[in-house]
Amino acid sequence: MDSTMIFCEMEDMLLLPLYPMTIGYWEHQGEMSRPAGFPDYQLHQVLGGKGEVNIKGKSYIAEAGDIFCLYPDVPHSYTPLTREWELAWISFNGREAAQMLLYAGIRESGVGRLRAESILAPLEEMLTLSCGNELQDNMERSKLLYALLLDLKRSLLPASNEDNELARMKPVLQYIELHLHRPLLLKELAEVASVSPQYLCRLFQRTVRERPVAYINKQRVNRSKQLMFSSRGQRIYEIAHRAGFENVSYFCAVFKRITGMQPEEWRGLHGLD
Repeated sequence: MDSTMIFCEMEDMLLLPLYPMTIGYWEHQGEMSRPAGFPDYQLHQVLGGKGEVNIKGKSYIAEAGDIFCLYPDVPHSYTPLTREWELAWISFNGREAAQMLLYAGIRESGVGRLRAESILAPLEEMLTLSCGNELQDNMERSKLLYALLLDLKRSLLPASNEDNELARMKPVLQYIELHLHRPLLLKELAEVASVSPQYLCRLFQRTVRERPVAYINKQRVNRSKQLMFSSRGQRIYEIAHRAGFENVSYFCAVFKRITGMQPEEWRGLHGLD
């Protein structure tokens, strides 16, 4: 593939939650310095060679199999360390851009490692599409950008410390699933992971992005939905008790906070009453 750069027409795309600005491929990426950053989100995939990425004064090595993501207006520079440094990249924006990156596991500018070194399929497809700027072309690119960020969720390897934290959390999540029907104390869950209750709260925030109580309540509400389907003759207070809620009023309050409706409304909406 020859070096290329595609500029996307934005006039009809700005209302979309996610849209590409530019898409490109360099057989050799030259040195780039942006002391004031760049106005859009950028995602670069390294396909060959090695380079150095500097973000707010911190340096990273980026080689084949790596990506580096740059948030808007973050000072950065990057430069090749080998004779050829092959990159594919996309810049993008939209009201859901930050949330989609967060979903993929990217919270800030930095370098990450992919499970495979081959170019991400949606990015490759964007590069091989027509260079035209018709609305249909840009809509297709927007769809592929969405697919690209979804693919990152399964393609991006967690950092080593995240691997350890996920491994430590796995038995806790399994324990919660097995004991949803009864009260669960933070101290009890901490003992499963062999950590302090305070550290367990931090683990929850870093791995599942929620406090333990919020996570447990969400799982109990999901359990109550399953029970409303499988045990249609039972009353709401019976469903609440079987899902692990000791107080039916608290169950109804939590259910409405999570779903936006009362349990009876939800059951009627799905034809389960």
